[in-house]
Amino acid sequence: MLAATVLTLALLGNAHACSKGTSCEAGIVCRISKPALLVLNQETAKVIQTAFQRVNYPNITGEKAMMLLGRVKYGLYNIQISHLSIASSQVELVEAKSVDVSIQNVSVVFNGTLKYGYTAAWGLGIDQSIDFEIDSAIDLQINTQLTCDSGRVRTNAPDCHLSFHKLLLHLQGEREPGWIKQLFTNFISYTLKLILKGQVCKEINVISNIMADFVQTRAASILSDGDIGVDISLTGDPIITASYLESHHKEVLETWGFNTNQEIFQELVGSLPNQAQVTVHCLKVPKISCLNKGVVVSSSVMVEFLFPHPDQQHFVAYTFEEDIITTVQASYSKKKLFLSLLDFQITPKTVSNLTESSSESIQTFLQSMIDTVGIPEVMSRLEAVFTAFMNSKGLSLFDIIDPEITPQDGFLLLQMDFGFPEHLLVDFLQSLS
Repeated sequence: MLAATVLTLALLGNAHACSKGTSCEAGIVCRISKPALLVLNQETAKVIQTAFQRVNYPNITGEKAMMLLGRVKYGLYNIQISHLSIASSQVELVEAKSVDVSIQNVSVVFNGTLKYGYTAAWGLGIDQSIDFEIDSAIDLQINTQLTCDSGRVRTNAPDCHLSFHKLLLHLQGEREPGWIKQLFTNFISYTLKLILKGQVCKEINVISNIMADFVQTRAASILSDGDIGVDISLTGDPIITASYLESHHKEVLETWGFNTNQEIFQELVGSLPNQAQVTVHCLKVPKISCLNKGVVVSSSVMVEFLFPHPDQQHFVAYTFEEDIITTVQASYSKKKLFLSLLDFQITPKTVSNLTESSSESIQTFLQSMIDTVGIPEVMSRLEAVFTAFMNSKGLSLFDIIDPEITPQDGFLLLQMDFGFPEHLLVDFLQSLS
């Protein structure tokens, strides 16, 4: 559950950021409700199983004095897990403190080799080797704190407890005397409990932070493409209440360029004279802001028309520099993005090589063309392009249910139900092997 929670929080965590313990203004707030955490909790077993299996179980060696036998030397080698299952788990949110996860009835079977030796009567040394199996039943209680470190989610589990309900030693064939089994059962019970508590709790914490890094790297890839990127680093420690988890992120969306598909514009101005050409250049980085009426995109563009000269040897260039402001509403349904144009404004700034009358004429033509032909065509193509882009980043693999995208002054409110991102967990677990 811990790592699954980190997985979701990390989807909004890129790398850069505030210093540990600081808090600054947030542009994105991600709230995971208690019901959503219960969905994530369904996959706890896979992460806990991985933690147990990744633990490096050391050999256990020593010696013990036995009546009549003297000192018995022993060693348990090649300790491995042959079976592991988890019955159930629960999650609770402790206000302003931790995410508490209770895992019941972890059934673990360990296999290995027991070697022991002692000196029998008449000074005869006896050395034996026998395979063993340890059948155990364990409960885990993990109380985890979530913090921000360099803009990333970090986990720490200072309270991690293992309770053993069963720990039985089975020797191969049960052929050895009962004192052997009794001796090693008592010792193994104590030693194995210490090893499991220290190693398993440590591994769970390690895996949680590895998962955070893994998913945040994936999120950086999903939220960037070429000259477009989003800095959504954490601005402070995640907030824990009794009913939800909340993380605050930066608000910076950056675009360092704008590559226009010139073919679209060529098609839109098909009524121009033969051999005429049109190109569009973005003069500055588009500014994107959120208002109650929608998402507003502001930019300056230069439109250049090239008309053939009567001598057919040269072209005459006419250029317009304009400020463009568009207001759109986005929605997402059936794994497709839909864009609706709410408002569109063009403000001319400079004109070259045109008389006043011809400038007004071409401006009117451009306005009409953009309103009636250009916007619907561009919006339709952008919907397809953005949907394909998001699918290439894996968004289609998420089970997103009834999403709502509501623009507010200064931010977007996104609400949705979701299924667990199984593909991310599979990729992550494979990366550990």
